[in-house]
Amino acid sequence: MSLNTPEWLDIIVRSGILVFALFLLTKWLGKKQLSQLSFFEYVTGITIGSIAAEVSVGLDKDFIHGLYSMLIWAAIPIFAGILSIKSKKARDFIEGQETVVIQDGKIHEENLTKQKYTVEELMHLLRKKNAFQVSDVEFAVLEANGELSVLLKKEKQPVTPEDLNLEVAPVKVPQTVILEGKIMDAGLAGCGLTREWLDAELEKQGISLDNVYVGQVDAYGQFTADLYDDQIQLPQPQEKALLFSALKKSQSDLESFALSTDHKDAKEMYRKHSKKLAELVQKTEKYLIH
Repeated sequence: MSLNTPEWLDIIVRSGILVFALFLLTKWLGKKQLSQLSFFEYVTGITIGSIAAEVSVGLDKDFIHGLYSMLIWAAIPIFAGILSIKSKKARDFIEGQETVVIQDGKIHEENLTKQKYTVEELMHLLRKKNAFQVSDVEFAVLEANGELSVLLKKEKQPVTPEDLNLEVAPVKVPQTVILEGKIMDAGLAGCGLTREWLDAELEKQGISLDNVYVGQVDAYGQFTADLYDDQIQLPQPQEKALLFSALKKSQSDLESFALSTDHKDAKEMYRKHSKKLAELVQKTEKYLIH
């Protein structure tokens, strides 16, 4: 910077350059710096930020030297990461190891003390995992990043459809087709629909496109919308319920026809198709009713 440059302008320019440099360095370091930090990465991140802050307002400091220092501190975890990939011993030393703190419903006090955790802190972490009683825990591991992984005993785990041998409908991600009053063609294409179909849905519900904050289509082709105007009450989608009701009515009608006719072949035909329709109703219930 020129000697005639005002200090406030010098600080603004330095800060702008350093923010951009920090952004590039963070992208270089990878997403791990933004999520699960090891102790080493935590220290590195703090140091890089401290250097940037010091160089930003320290007008008597050499700006280029500050950038060099940030670059070196950013290169260290990159090198450490490469070393960790190649050597398990290096990985255990740099990133740390997981520690078993509960096994078979019993707390390993020595492991807890070694990691400098109190029993109150352990109970707090357990409650965050919806485990309120130590004896309910089969296994609990304190990960290297400080997270607690918990496995409940089998009899304490929530019942799943698999445990009951129940079939459930597959879950697919809904597609966003309207965002802030604008049609998202990629979302429509993702569920095989057109703008004409969307216009018809909007007209059916009596809402205008510019009043839709978010509009989505689920895996079954049902359109739902969140409006800017929350006072407007939208009708709930009824297509699946109506289809299920129609199938049950058809099956019931076939049973009635079988009972009301005296014709042997017709009675057999009605009963046969009624049985097939009953099976179809049973198979589609989990998809149409939820």
